Amino acid sequence: MCKENSMKGKTLVITGATKGIGKAIAEKFACNGVNVAFTYNSNKEAAERLGKEWEEKYGIKARAYALNILELDQFKPLFEAIDEDFDRVDFFVSNAMIYGRSVVGGYGKFMKLRPEKGLTNIWIATVGAFVKGAQEAAKRMQKVGGGSIVTLSSTGNLIYIENYAGHGVNKAAVETMAKYAAVELGEYGIRVNAVSGGPIETDALRAFTNYEEVKAETIKRSALDRMGQPEDLAGAVYFLCSDDAGWITGQTIIVDGGTTFK
Repeated sequence: MCKENSMKGKTLVITGATKGIGKAIAEKFACNGVNVAFTYNSNKEAAERLGKEWEEKYGIKARAYALNILELDQFKPLFEAIDEDFDRVDFFVSNAMIYGRSVVGGYGKFMKLRPEKGLTNIWIATVGAFVKGAQEAAKRMQKVGGGSIVTLSSTGNLIYIENYAGHGVNKAAVETMAKYAAVELGEYGIRVNAVSGGPIETDALRAFTNYEEVKAETIKRSALDRMGQPEDLAGAVYFLCSDDAGWITGQTIIVDGGTTFK
């Protein structure tokens, strides 16, 4: 039975939405009439330009906010700033991630891992950022009768990916954290799920030292003979936030082109 678009006029808060997966997710919601509050790390001009583009193209409200996900005390003032621009929060997507210098000591072989440096940063950016963001979002969702929270994960916690131990372990951790949040927030009408992607064609993946090898192996393993694209994950995230997923919570949806089985 066809239903009127129940998403229109609601508000999405998403971390890290100026490129790659986050950008695809934000635009998926925007093109369906959802207002978007999104964060960026450093390029304010580019983020604000993107927000204006979505507003003009889709007739929604979009605002960009600076956020360093390694500074967890920034989440409270972030949501307070969002409160000034938006009258509600219905969806929260924990997407932002770190790579480059901040993961040195966390990205590499097991014997090279340094818990006191990069490995700790990966935990903060993956698990810590999800917890702090979801807590702030949930407070606001309770005021509007419920909502949906989604964290991004990866199949690197299911299959071996070279140098990925630090990320893979934390992806497994954030999926488990989402299950606990789902149980405890369910009474408020808040659903919590994870979307786990196989290797997706993004700048973050291209930063891998063995990128070409990962790309070739992904295409080889995929039943669909191609790399994953940001839009592949965007559709899954949007579905989990929609009424069509109204009885789905505490789950991890795997979007991997069949790579974890083949």
